[in-house]
Amino acid sequence: MPFSVNVPVPPALRRLADDLAPELAAYEHVRDEFTLVLKRLGDPDSFNATEQRVREALAGAPAFEARVSELGAFRTPPVGPAPVLYLAVESPGIEQLHGRLCERFDPVPGMEGEAYVPHVTLARGIDAGPLNRDPTSKLVGRSVGPVTWDVTELRVRDGIYGETTARIPLPA
Repeated sequence: MPFSVNVPVPPALRRLADDLAPELAAYEHVRDEFTLVLKRLGDPDSFNATEQRVREALAGAPAFEARVSELGAFRTPPVGPAPVLYLAVESPGIEQLHGRLCERFDPVPGMEGEAYVPHVTLARGIDAGPLNRDPTSKLVGRSVGPVTWDVTELRVRDGIYGETTARIPLPA
């Protein structure tokens, strides 16, 4: 699904990931770019019409706070290699806006709607070599940060090209 609405993440999350780097060595895929997907939009026939629907769904939404303070994991993710280690994001504002967008755009089964967990993926997949052990169990629930930030805009992202195609300000 190439287009999504994302929450910008602060540089402090990169520092958390850098601090965890030695413990991520067993994972097959370690992220170097961090995103927080609020809602996947699919591949719209008309990007302009889709952007307008997103803006209408988010009309009047205020800025809100988000916080990362621990690690979490998806043991059996709906797609891709397992496990997925992530920074757990706490934010009633994110959950509320996700719900509003799911009213306008069909939720992706197993990933959105009731199944949605706000997070920033750090790494996924474990190298199954004989010397590597899965560090996920000892990392899940570990306290990190905390990092708190104000979300004052959302971004529509083209997943194919990795570019922001629209910015949606959220008034304070």
